[in-house]
Amino acid sequence: MGAGLALAGGLSRQALAQAEPATPAPTPLTGEEALKRLIEGNARYVANAPNQRDFSAGRAARDRSQHPFASIVSCADSRVAPELAFDQGAGDLFVVRVAGNFVNEDGLASLEYGAAVLQSPLILVLGHTRCGAVSSTIDVVKNGTQLPGHLPSLINAIRPAVLDAQKGKPADLLEAATEANVRLTVDRLKGAAPILADRVAAKKLLVVGGIYELATGKVKLI
Repeated sequence: MGAGLALAGGLSRQALAQAEPATPAPTPLTGEEALKRLIEGNARYVANAPNQRDFSAGRAARDRSQHPFASIVSCADSRVAPELAFDQGAGDLFVVRVAGNFVNEDGLASLEYGAAVLQSPLILVLGHTRCGAVSSTIDVVKNGTQLPGHLPSLINAIRPAVLDAQKGKPADLLEAATEANVRLTVDRLKGAAPILADRVAAKKLLVVGGIYELATGKVKLI
């Protein structure tokens, strides 16, 4: 798989190099620098003082290449929009979204692409307050509620976080399970061999977690 990905990465970079005009590659950031940029953008968002952006500017160049400085694992919740929450422009973030912000095989492959091919130095797993997917999982675990369709597969992905949170007998199980879900996903990504784990070990990739507060828009790192 490593050789195949290296080949795919080489082909991708070759294709990008041949595309003219292309968005100039920015100066590479470290994971810590990328995280600082996100935090600063979130502060602007919370203060309702975002940078003014013309999303039509540079559109033709973005058609040729992309250079996201961070990858985000976000819930699909309609109230959570990473580009807005971090006050970033088009092409800045590589976002994987699924209800409950967990990572399955497809999501992991997408994040591997972001890290190995697009050279994103940061992955932020972003949970949020009052998450319906986590709340539904708690209901299933505590009350044995049966859900229709493919929803049980979503519940099964989040169940370990609820069980982990229950051990501490928290006053607010939803809050505790939401944070546990983020931490478990962070741990899984850090250890995802060979691509992400190798990049973490080489300090080419930083993986962190955070919680987006719906009422304020503020992201709390955990």
